[in-house]
This record gives sequence, C-alpha cells and structure tokens, in this order.
Amino acid sequence: MGTPRLAFPRVAALWALLLASLGSATGQPLGAEPMCTAQPLARYSITFTGKWSQASFPKQYPLFRPPAQWSSLLGAAHSSDYSLWRKDQYVSNGLREFAERGEAWALMREMEAAGERLQSVHGVFSAPAVPSGTGQTSGELEAHSRHSLVSFVVRIVPSPDWFVGVDSLDLCDGGRWREQVAVDLYPYDAGTDSGFTFSSPNFATVPQDTVTEITASSPSHPANSFYYPRLKALPPIARVTLVRLRQSPRAFVPPALDLGAGGNEIVDSLPDPETPLDCEVSLWSPWGLCAGPCGRLGAKSRTRYVRVRPANHGAPCPPLEEEAPCDPDNCL
Repeated sequence: MGTPRLAFPRVAALWALLLASLGSATGQPLGAEPMCTAQPLARYSITFTGKWSQASFPKQYPLFRPPAQWSSLLGAAHSSDYSLWRKDQYVSNGLREFAERGEAWALMREMEAAGERLQSVHGVFSAPAVPSGTGQTSGELEAHSRHSLVSFVVRIVPSPDWFVGVDSLDLCDGGRWREQVAVDLYPYDAGTDSGFTFSSPNFATVPQDTVTEITASSPSHPANSFYYPRLKALPPIARVTLVRLRQSPRAFVPPALDLGAGGNEIVDSLPDPETPLDCEVSLWSPWGLCAGPCGRLGAKSRTRYVRVRPANHGAPCPPLEEEAPCDPDNCL
C-alpha cells in the first residue's frame, strides 16, 4: 500500500512540520531542557571556600575533638538522568555513609556504576579535605555537552549527618559554556541521623527522612547547633567557585594553600559576619532551706547556671541567683 497523497497544500505543510518536530525531539526526554550545544568538552577549576568561623557560627562551635573542619569534596559531572542528592528526597546508601562517617568508597562506586550502566555520569572529581572551618581546597573537573550538570557534597565535620553541596548546577548556557559560577552554600541534613548538635552521638533516624535544609529556625529546638532565632537566615557557611580553564590541563596550577602554623586559614577582604548569640541559662534549682532568726522572716535562695555564654553582642545573662523571704523552718 503506497503513501497516501495529501489533497491540500496546508495539510501537507502541517504534516511536514509534525515530522520535523518529531525528528528534532528524538533522544530527548519529554519535557527535558534543551540540550547543550556548546563545544563537546570544557574543563573547570573548582574552588571550595569554607566560611565556618566562630564569629559567624558561635553556638557550640567545635574547638577540639575534633575541631571544625571539612571533609574531602566529592562530585560528578552528569546528565539530567542522574541525581547525586536532592532536597526532599532520600539519600542513597553511599551518600549516607559519606554524610555520617566521611566514607567515600561506596558513593564513588555508585557514581561510577551510574556512568557505566546509564551513561549518565561523565566523570567523578574530588578535592582534598580542609583541616579547619575557614579554608580553601581546589580541584578540576571536565564537563561534556551531554553531561553539563555538576553536583557535589562536602561533609561538615563534626556533625551527625550534615553536609553542603550543589545539586545539578548547569555549566552550559544554551550554545556556550559559562565562564565563571559562584554559589553560596548552606547546611543540609541528610535525614539519616537524629542528632541536634555537632558532637551528637550516632542515633539513626528510623524511618529514614529526606534531605532538608538547616536554617536559623529549623529544626526549631534550642539544642540545635544552628538555632539562631534572632536571624532571618543563616550566613553562608561556605562558597564554591567554578572557573572555565582556557589553558591545557597540564598547565593548570591549583591555587596555593597556606598550611603554616595558622592552619589553612583564608584572609577575606570582608570580615566574617558576627552572628549575635544570646545567653542561655538552665532552669532554676529547687528552693533551698529557709534560714533566719526566730520570730522574724528568713530567706531562701535558688540558683541556675550558664549553658551558653553570649557572644557578638548577644543578650547578656540574667541573674544566676534569686532570694525570697520565708518563714524559717528551723529558727536560730
């Protein structure tokens, strides 16, 4: 049976347009973003800058065993078919091990398996750990026109299962690669551990929860290490900068890190924001015995202690001792 003849030129034109549109959509998922049409490959330097200082985050700031620091950075250049992590979704077993203990092997195997099985991961990249809360680390990555998205994670150390990172940041802008991208980073909870503080013991969340952003008011609990009810939003705890490399990979020299006696500290042109921390005190103790001479009013007292000392012009501590008149129990 031959191809049916189209009687009207308008119908023929519509039919040709339909075939052309179907042909152009071949290989693209329904509703997907337009594919990157830039040059096939692009190389980038990635620089992670920790901004976790005692001035910006004074509450329970870890000073020892271990002090505030960052794990190694681990990420991938990938297509939209792959997700390393996503807000409001469950993390994989590999990411759980990384967020809780900093173990990277399982997560690396997951990324490599996705590249082999689904062809959705172009390459895995990493950068060394930062041994202090404020410092820098750098690495390189290669993006492909079919794998122009970048995702990575860095564990907050110490913490129950907290991390920072980016999810599916697109380095391609239509027909060109972006020259430079900078993103402020904020803490996330992986949803696998129920601790509230940096030094909380390992206590699994059962059932497992999804990834949630940690804010100045959420979780809404005074014990939360990031709980600053006076703030509308937390200051950024880190920042990542990606710069496209023009020179050959061998000619690229990562920024030198100062590993002197002061640690891997960075000197910013702008000082760290000072987050006010209000004083926190315990509940009152029970009233003590009423003491005093016979025939006259005596006095009893109760005390409380400082749980969190104020910092950065936060509210000062209230009185820690209180007295009240009473009738002596055993007069003198």
